[in-house]
Amino acid sequence: MVLYNFALAFFACGVVFVIGEYVSKLSKAWIPSVFVTACLMLLGYWTIFPKEMVTNSGLMPFGNTIAIFLLIVHIGTIISVQQLIRQWRTVVICLCGLLGMCIIGYFVGSLLMDRTLVIVGLPPLTGGIVATTIMQQAATKAGLMSASVFAIAMYCIQGFAGYPLTAVCLQAEGRRLLKQLRTGEVVLTPEEIERNSHVGLTAVSNDTQRKTLIPKMPDKFNTPVFMMTKLGLVAWFAILLGQATPVNGAIWALVLGVFFTYIGFLDQNSLTRAGSFWIIMFALMMFVFDGLKNCTPDMLMSLIGPMVILILVGTAGMGVFAFIISKIMRISFPLAFANGLTALYGFPADALITEMTCDSLADNMVERGYLMSHIFPSMIVGGFTSVTITSVLIAGYFATLL
Repeated sequence: MVLYNFALAFFACGVVFVIGEYVSKLSKAWIPSVFVTACLMLLGYWTIFPKEMVTNSGLMPFGNTIAIFLLIVHIGTIISVQQLIRQWRTVVICLCGLLGMCIIGYFVGSLLMDRTLVIVGLPPLTGGIVATTIMQQAATKAGLMSASVFAIAMYCIQGFAGYPLTAVCLQAEGRRLLKQLRTGEVVLTPEEIERNSHVGLTAVSNDTQRKTLIPKMPDKFNTPVFMMTKLGLVAWFAILLGQATPVNGAIWALVLGVFFTYIGFLDQNSLTRAGSFWIIMFALMMFVFDGLKNCTPDMLMSLIGPMVILILVGTAGMGVFAFIISKIMRISFPLAFANGLTALYGFPADALITEMTCDSLADNMVERGYLMSHIFPSMIVGGFTSVTITSVLIAGYFATLL
């Protein structure tokens, strides 16, 4: 009798994910769940987990295709047009942070390690899988096999620095905001409390009072499957626009999500209303952690020195530039640095870390809403600015240096 099958693979994925959640809750988000789960997946791949476990579980085909687009469109149903306009400072901060990472990382890193490794390692450090793929292919084409492996290893390991640093920054920012609220320095109106309660991936807002171009669908017809079908249609539009224009389809998914929510076609917080948020988040996170299967102990040991150097130098460069721009724009440095650090892991980890930190710090829903309203929008926009947009441009330039 064969004990291992798709059901056991799914169970194993669920166990490591749940352990990460429990550790995060017990540590009050000082140890992010995504960091714990990544560690467990890495140890599992080195010991008992089959390399194709995520694929065998059935989560992989779903997580790396429709799930990510449904979730990005869903984010568009959360952030209002007004919030996007207000987040222009976040875009500036992220761009400055990435500039600092590239400048200091390149020039200082080249003095401490092989310049080729610096070139192929910085783009993955500033973003996600697309930037990593560009540098891996460029290194392979140039016959630099060790550099190609280094690009993959940087992508697999970068979050290990980003998760705890972000947790520290968000804890500091959250405590600063709560002090303002608890001492009476900030007094919320009933309207602000109501609006703040609707911020977040898992919040469900009551938008029945807002007039939209498309009338609201009666509840008896607006079923969970119908809501997800509408998300799928918008995702399809985004993919087509991504193929027809130079702009990535993920960016179109976010923009169209905002637009179609504004006119009333999509429900606010669609996936949560449809009761499908966490299964999609689970599938997407497992897709991300599936990348750790290629990081072997030998690979990690041989490249750990250069990786540590580049991560330290690059992150320090980001911190310096984030500090300078935060002073110029009169923004809290911990939040500015956290916005920049989203480059080291991107979405959906940025959303999970933010929600869990706010949940752990707040004593009630009013405090949680206040924290989420100040932190969540900038972290989401920061992740898309750094990982989805800028890192691809950086990788395109650095690939020419090889």
